[in-house]
Parts: sequence; structure tokens; C-alpha cells
Amino acid sequence: MRRYAVTIFLSAFLLFQVQPLVGKFILPWFGGSPAVWTTCMLFFQVLLLAGYSYAHGITDRLSIGSQRVCHLALLLASLWFLPIAAHAEAWKPTGAEMPVPGILALLGATIGLPYFLLSSTGPLLQESFRRETGLAPYRLYSLSNVGSLLALLSYPFVFEPQWTLRAQQWAWSGGYALFVICCGGCVVRFAPGQQREAATSRPTHADRPSWGKVLLWLALAACGSIMLLATTNQMCQEIPAVPFLWVLPLALYLLSFIICFDHERWYHRNTFLVLLTAAVLLACLTMYAGNTLGIANQVAAYSATLFVCCMICHGELARAKPAPRYATWFYLIVSAGGALGGILVALVAPLVLRDFWEYQIGLAATVVMAVVLAVFATFGPAVSRGRLVAGGLVSVAIGLAVVLAVSGSTNPHAEGQNLETSRNFYGVLRVNLQENIRDDNGPAHELVNGQIQHGVQYLDPDKRRWPTTYYGESSGIGLAIRHHPRRLSADLDAQALRIGVVGLGCGTLAAYGEAGDTLRFYEINPAVIRISEEYFTYLRDTPAHVEVVLGDARINLERELAAGHAQRFDVLAVDAFSSDSIPMHLLTKECVALYRQHLQPDGLLCVHISNVFLDLSGVLHGIADSLGCQCAFVDSIADKARGTSYTTWGIVTKNQEFLDSPEVRKLFVAWDPRKHPPVVWTDDYGSLWQVIKKKSR
Repeated sequence: MRRYAVTIFLSAFLLFQVQPLVGKFILPWFGGSPAVWTTCMLFFQVLLLAGYSYAHGITDRLSIGSQRVCHLALLLASLWFLPIAAHAEAWKPTGAEMPVPGILALLGATIGLPYFLLSSTGPLLQESFRRETGLAPYRLYSLSNVGSLLALLSYPFVFEPQWTLRAQQWAWSGGYALFVICCGGCVVRFAPGQQREAATSRPTHADRPSWGKVLLWLALAACGSIMLLATTNQMCQEIPAVPFLWVLPLALYLLSFIICFDHERWYHRNTFLVLLTAAVLLACLTMYAGNTLGIANQVAAYSATLFVCCMICHGELARAKPAPRYATWFYLIVSAGGALGGILVALVAPLVLRDFWEYQIGLAATVVMAVVLAVFATFGPAVSRGRLVAGGLVSVAIGLAVVLAVSGSTNPHAEGQNLETSRNFYGVLRVNLQENIRDDNGPAHELVNGQIQHGVQYLDPDKRRWPTTYYGESSGIGLAIRHHPRRLSADLDAQALRIGVVGLGCGTLAAYGEAGDTLRFYEINPAVIRISEEYFTYLRDTPAHVEVVLGDARINLERELAAGHAQRFDVLAVDAFSSDSIPMHLLTKECVALYRQHLQPDGLLCVHISNVFLDLSGVLHGIADSLGCQCAFVDSIADKARGTSYTTWGIVTKNQEFLDSPEVRKLFVAWDPRKHPPVVWTDDYGSLWQVIKKKSR
């Protein structure tokens, strides 16, 4: 018993430690999008299904000797992948390829076989334990979930804040080598009598699961998986995608498995039906309030709703589990349901849904499952087919009502005429025609990402070149371009500027372009490029030369520097927010140092740090100080007459002439290190909790 317990616990721990580790490692390569984690989860769920299929297949089809040879060979072959992610740099995207296939291929090449074997360990050794002892293996299943939960909780609180990513990779690789030894020891000790037991113990028709029950397992597992991934997506739309926000939903998902499979007394159907009603109402209120709630309140509400939904799905799964001899078949179907949920959220939803509706659909599916099972449990097998059909129709109606109620109450940007809603891997973009966008400047096109306005252009020919929203003339970026010493030079030939922009939006900054200037935009989302050209005219109207580079800005800047093509920008603007979620990899010390290498010695790095939840001034100031630069901040107030918004920009530079300019200096705001402690984020470490505004906690 001990060798099985130790090996299963270690495999589960490593299985769930590697998920946030690898996710964090590759997140910067794909723009920091929440969809990176969803795609990673799809990979993990599909490989979990493959591992369970393998365990079920070899225990059912192969002799004990063949099982030993096959599994030992795979264990030894998997050591070739160590240390994990050692060769991952070769898989960095260029920007032109589709992200999802690239992420799946990258994960397969770096951790594929080790993850597959870790996935197969639980069901394989549990079946061996059952055959050897004749005891039910479900307690070992709970033990594996405990190991998984411990791995998830320890990562954001122990490993991530204390160890660099490289140290984490080597530590995990060492743990995996230990697992290979432990698992190999279990495999070589498979009892010779096991095959005889398997051959003589034939299943009876009475305890064989029906296809109806198998479909129930699949549906319940898929519903729980949909809620897990949809909740993670929902939370990360307005908050940076960091491991804690991946780990928390997954930990609650696993906790519900542990509770439900420990003993059936922990799940009481009627109690959780009441809790489900409250949870759906809580989700509606949270989505309606949006970012007016603090981070802590949003996370708590979504987490509570997820836990109730998972308790229902997994509680019903535990009630419907089969006789022990069918355990591997049960695990296989459950993992297939998890993979199905991952496919629906990661692959199907972005193709068929124009908005993030999978969360509402997941809630509706949970309601449907709960009501159908409650109806069936109340009336039992004796209920007439008509009543079952009626109950099913009522539950579907309830589910649809949930979808309509939640989705109808959560679109704060429903005003105006929607011209287009576009969804892809990087999020949802809306283009609206506003007849009067809260001012007297006439009709305008508006670009919205999530709940945040990302650009406005007035349609009046006399106003369409106005720099609006966060880019007004008194904003930090407006000052940098208009008052750069070269722009004010008496030599007309020296006045032309080379301006870089990380994040295209609708192209507003092109409004500052003058003849002889070059504006080079870096944009990861191809839909943004198309929309900026189709619905907005900033790029066409500017007399400056415009270049648009598709792909992650940091990767492209690194490649340009490696090729000897430093851009030598006079001004570099960084504004790559997705709604209120920031890509943290664009605000690390290493990345700011990269920006500096692409700037002229007197160049100005301007970073847009306006944010509902986060105070990023300490991060920018801390990094600037560590690189020997000065940092100044500019707050500009909203001006309805010019269509500008309140905004905060930070300017990092060594250009003393610019900093001492009276026109510029009078607009700087004082920075108090006591209120905004300096923080230095690096590629190996960056903590979201250091910069959360007090009112958002």
C-alpha cells in the first residue's frame, strides 16, 4: 500500500506543479493573453485523457510481463525531456502563425511524454492495487487529488515567489527523476497472479455500467470542466493573467473532487440546489457590476460560484461511480469529459461565439444538469416518459433564462450602434458608432476591448485627426512627442522623429505624425490591425511614414536587436493593455532594458499606466532607478471638448533637457515613495499583489 500511495501522491504533485510553471514560462510569448492558460489546460486535459486511455488499455489487454516492459521503456524514454523547457526557445512564435497550434506543439515537444506518464500513473497503479488487494481504490483517487491540490496551493505561495523560473524547472526535473525511480519500483513488483485474477473475474451484466450512465459521467465531467475554464477566463479579462488566478479555480475544482470522493455524506443534493440558486444570482450581480467591484470581491464571487457548480457536478459523479472493477473505465470517461469541456471552451467557443458567453453557458448547463437529476431522483424510474420530457424542457428553459439574464445584464457598452464584434485568441473587440459620445463633438467610431474604451475617432473631417482618449496633447505621450528637443529644434531637417508604439489600438498616435516622421507600430492581434484600417482613418490621414509589425512586441524587438537592427527611436510608447489586464512581461526590468537599447541616448520611453485596479507607478519608478534612468509621471484630466480621458503616463529617460523644459515640468506630478513603494519586476519574478490599489483589495 505504501509504495502505491507514495508514487501516486508524487505523480499527482508533479502533474499539477508543472501546469502553472510551464504556463508562466510561455505566457509572454503569446502576448500575456488569458487564452494562453485555456489552451494549456486543453493540452493538459487531452493528455490526461490519453494517459487514462493508456492505463485502461494496457491493464485490460496486456499480460503482466508486457505491461512491465512497455511502461518501463516509456519511463526511461521520458528522461530525455529533462530538464523541461530546455529547448523551448526554438518554439517562440513569429507572430504570423495561429497561437493555439503553436502552444500545443510547444507543450508536446517540451513536456509531452513526462506529462502523459504522470497522467497514467493514478489509474494504472490504482488498478494494480485493486487486483493485488481486492480493495476499492477510490481512497487512492482522493489521495492523488490531495497531492494535486497541495501542488497548486504551494506554487503561488512557495515556489513562484521564492525561486526563479530556471530553478523551478530544475527542481521539477529532479522530482520527476525521483518519480521515475518510484514508479519503476512499483511496475517491477506487479504481482504475477494479477493476470490470472483478471482472466477469471468476469464482469456480470448486473454491475456493468449502462450507456446512459456513461453519458451521464461524460456530461457531468464536461460541465465541471467548462465552469473551471470559463471562470478562469472571466476573472482574467480585467486582471493580469498570473498563476494565482489560474491556480485558485483549479484548486477549487480539485477540492470539490476530494470532498465528493472522500465520502458521499459531504454532498447533499437539495442543499446544493439552494446554493446553486444563490450562486447564479451572485454571478449575475458580479458581472453586472464589472470593474466597479474590487479585485478581491470579483475573485471571491466567481470562486464561490465555481465551487458550488463543481460540487454539484462532482457530487453527482461520486454518486454515480461504478463497481471497483470498472474504475479505470470510469476515470477514462471522466477525463474524456474534462477534455471535451476544454475543447468546447478553448477551440469551439472562440469560433462560434462573438463574445465571452461560455461562462453564462456553463452556468446554464449546471442548472440544467442539477434540475434534471433532481427531477429524476424525485420521481425515480417509475416516472413516466412524459414527465421526464417535461422536466427536461423546464430545466432547459431555466438554463436559457440564466444565459439571457446574465448576458443581457453584463454589457456596459451596449449603447450606440454596434458595427462589429470580433473575437479571436486575444479577446473580444467591439466597434460602435456613437451619435454623441458624451460630448458635443458629433458622431464617432469607438473601439472597446472588454469593458475599457480603447480608442475614439470623430467622423467630422475637421475633428478626425484629433488625438483623443488617453493620447491628448497634455498627456504624457502628447508632451513627449510635441516637446521632444528634436521637435523644437530650429533645424527643420532635425525635427523629424522616429516613434515606436507597442499596441496599435485604432492608431490614434498617428495623429501626431508629421512629414518626415516614421511611426512603427507593434501589434500582436491581427484583428486590431484590420479594424484600425477598416473603421478608423488615423493611419491613412497621417503625413508620416507608417509601419505596422504583426506579433508580440517584445519578441520582435529582441529579434531586431539580435539581427543588428536597433530601431533608434526618439520616442517609444508602450500601451498594450487588453481591457484592464496588463501583459506583465512588457513591464519587467529586462524588457525595459530592451526598450532602452532601441531608443536614442536621449530617447523618451512613455508607458501608459492608467488602471482601475493596479498602481504601476512604483514598478516603473523602481525599474527606471535600477537602470540609472529618471522617471516622471504625468496625470492629464479629461477634456470633453477635445474627447480626451483622464490618464496617467510614466516617462523614463536620461534626457535632462526634456525634463527641465518649463512647459513639460509644470505638468509632472509628485511621486511619493511612501505611497508608491518602488518595485522591480523581472522575468523571473513579478507579484501582482504588490501593486493592487487599496480600494481594489
